[in-house]
Amino acid sequence: MKGSVIALDEIAGRKAAARLVDGQLDDFLVDPAPEDPSARPGAIYRAICDRPMKGQGGMFVRLPEGSGFLRQAKGLKPGQPLLAQVTGWAEPGKAVPLTAKVLFKSRYAIVTPGAPGINLSRRIHDEEARVRLLEIAHEAMGEAGDTGLILRSEAAGGDDAAVAEDVAAMRDLARAVLEDAEGREPELLVDGPDAHLLAWRDWAVPDHLDDAPGSFARHGIDEMIAILRNTYAPLSGGAFAHIEQTRALIAVDVNTGGDTSPAAGLKANIALARALPRLLRCKGLGGQITLDLAPMPKKDRPAFEQTIRAAFRADPIETVLAGWTPLGHYELQRQRARRPLAEMLP
Repeated sequence: MKGSVIALDEIAGRKAAARLVDGQLDDFLVDPAPEDPSARPGAIYRAICDRPMKGQGGMFVRLPEGSGFLRQAKGLKPGQPLLAQVTGWAEPGKAVPLTAKVLFKSRYAIVTPGAPGINLSRRIHDEEARVRLLEIAHEAMGEAGDTGLILRSEAAGGDDAAVAEDVAAMRDLARAVLEDAEGREPELLVDGPDAHLLAWRDWAVPDHLDDAPGSFARHGIDEMIAILRNTYAPLSGGAFAHIEQTRALIAVDVNTGGDTSPAAGLKANIALARALPRLLRCKGLGGQITLDLAPMPKKDRPAFEQTIRAAFRADPIETVLAGWTPLGHYELQRQRARRPLAEMLP
C-alpha cells in the first residue's frame, strides 16, 4: 500500500502505535506494563538534590520512585528542590537520566521556561506562514516573561485556532508547573506521554489514520512486530543483518546473502545504512552500536559514510556517528530515548 498509515491499537491491554510508510513498518511505540514503575521520558518532576558526583559535574537527585541523575549541576546544593525532566529510559540498575532544561512539548508548540523569545522552526520557509504564525504566537503567549516558545514545523499546516489553542495549553501547563516547583518532597508533576499521545505529537499527518480496535490486524502490523522481535533483519537486494543486544552494546552483523558479485559488500552495507535508523527506532535500541559490515574496499567507505549520514539526518533520535575502528567496524552512539522492544514485549 502506497502512502503513510498510522494505526492506533492495544497490545495486551497497553496502548500501541505503528506508522507504516509504503506498506513498511517505519516506527512503533508501545506503553510499558501498568505495573512498571519506571519514569517515562518527558515526565517532569520536582526533584530534591541529594549528592554531587565530584569530578563529573553531575548531581544525584531524589525522585518519588528512586534516584535520578543530572549531568549539569553547577550551583546546585544538597536539599535544593528543582524541576527536572526525564530524557530517556533508565538502564537496569542505573539512575533515571534527567535534565534541568524543562520543555513543555505538544504537536504545534514547545514552551521553554528560562529561555525567553518566540521562534519558528527553520523548516517553515514560507514567509506568509511565518508572519501568520508569529502573530498567533504573540497573541497566545501574552506576557510570557522568562518563558519562551518554539513553533514546530507542523504548525505551518495546522488550523490557526488549533495552533493558538495548543500554544495556550502549553503556556498554562508551564505556568502551573513552575508555580509548583518549590517543595520539600519529590513529586511527579507531569507524566510522560503514552504511545497514542506520542504518535499524535511527533508523527506527521498520515494519508490514512486507523484508530479503531483491531487496526494492527487489519494492516498486518502484528506480523511485522513478530518479525521485528527477531534478531534477523532482511535488507534490500537479498542482503540481511542480525541486530543483537548485549549488556555493553548493540552488535549489527551485515551479510551479503546470495550476492557474490564484486560489489556485493558495498551494496549490502548501503542497504543497511538506509534501513538502520528505522530498525533501531522500531526496536527501541540505543547506546553504543557497533556495525560489523560486509567486506568492502576502503575506497568504498566514503559512499557508505555519505549514505549513513543522510539516513540519520532525518531521524528524530539524537545519534552520533563516531566512525571507523582500527578493526574496520563502524560505531555509533545513540540516545536511549526508548526502551528496547525485547523488554517491552518479552
